[in-house]
Amino acid sequence: MGGLLSRLNDDKKGESKESTTQKPGFSSSQSVSSAYTIDRFREKIHGKLVDDMPSYIMSETNTERKRQMLKERVEAVIAEEAPKVNINLSHFETQALISGIMDDMIGFGPIQPLLDEEDISEVMVNGPNQIYYEKKGKLILSDVKFKDNDHVMRIIERIVAPIGRRIDESVPYVDARLPDGSRVNAIIPPLALNGPTVTIRKFKKEALRVSDLVRFGTLTEEMALFIEACIKVRLNIVVSGGTGSGKTTTLNILSSFIPEDERIITCEDAAELQLRQPHVVRLETRPANIEGKGEVAMRDLIKNTLRMRPERVIVGECRGGEALDMLQAMNTGHDGSLTTGHANTPRDMLARLETMVLMAGMDLPVRAIREQISSAVQLIIQQSRLKDGSRKITYLTEIQGMEGDKIVTQDIFRFEQTGVDDNGKILGKLKATGIRPKFATKFQEFGIKLPPTIFNA
Repeated sequence: MGGLLSRLNDDKKGESKESTTQKPGFSSSQSVSSAYTIDRFREKIHGKLVDDMPSYIMSETNTERKRQMLKERVEAVIAEEAPKVNINLSHFETQALISGIMDDMIGFGPIQPLLDEEDISEVMVNGPNQIYYEKKGKLILSDVKFKDNDHVMRIIERIVAPIGRRIDESVPYVDARLPDGSRVNAIIPPLALNGPTVTIRKFKKEALRVSDLVRFGTLTEEMALFIEACIKVRLNIVVSGGTGSGKTTTLNILSSFIPEDERIITCEDAAELQLRQPHVVRLETRPANIEGKGEVAMRDLIKNTLRMRPERVIVGECRGGEALDMLQAMNTGHDGSLTTGHANTPRDMLARLETMVLMAGMDLPVRAIREQISSAVQLIIQQSRLKDGSRKITYLTEIQGMEGDKIVTQDIFRFEQTGVDDNGKILGKLKATGIRPKFATKFQEFGIKLPPTIFNA
């Protein structure tokens, strides 16, 4: 009996000690013994806001004003409810709570701060409890988390609903975009075993310029002058590279060289190009509806584009049979067209183009396909993401034509790696190969003068 009483007294002492222990999120005057925690209080505030939101806030059309009115409403509800549950929040805790609730209501939940940070280029949600982000080419595990799978699903729905996309068990994956053009891919259970998985490739709020790429070491001033001249003389160009190598960013910068008096039509799966010219028509594919009807594929867009009097056709990415339509457009008077594709080298890009043309379902001989490619494409820009996370244009390769059954290529500029420093940074040099491209005569026809030494090795 004495042993039992002793144990009970020890337990009471433990409880008394625990009641004075501070918990993250509470001010110094708030103890763990309170009936409420910060998380429960957040849920209470969120529920009250949903149930009792003034109509004048909901009907407000000005985004900034609506956000300010909503913030004031959140502050008022917190001030009203905190004394009822005996929670005393510091100024910092109050602001963090307001920010979190606002992100949940009109933002993208816990990942909103990551999306707001300028230096972060990609955000990867691997289920509710594991969120990575890419910063300066390196992957870092974040300490932010979602509450559960349903919380992630609500954010996915908020992303896809405004652009008319859907995601559910019948269509458990989707490509979408954020309002700023950032690319989004989401895949959910039962295909994603970790829980709802979201990958967001961010776009910078201020579009990069070619001078930025020169500053980053992605290319040299001579390469930039050469590429600008290629755009102005209306060469057909393919930007090739692996996933995350920066193809779309490069395509955006290439498009900035297009004269403002030309009519440009873009075709994309998810609209993300940021063209600055005034005369731009943007087209976007559409998935099938819940009945399996109404799909508009990339091939349909490209075919329709040719009836819209384009002076430049820009296809965000060729992934399949649309490569045949793109090549035919390049070969039928639509000079100066641009597109991107996935490949590790310029030669691999040519092989990929062959494969994608075959995916169109046309039983064409390989020689005929290669002749189409060699006559349609004049330049391949190879973009690579190196092991240290840096991105570089590693090849500028000219397509010179056919020799027998093979396409002849010639590197005009290339990156030569010389080693790796103590910090793991790749050392090397971007330089000309010493060979003048065959299409250099076009520069003279258009009155474009390049420095005489630009092609010197």
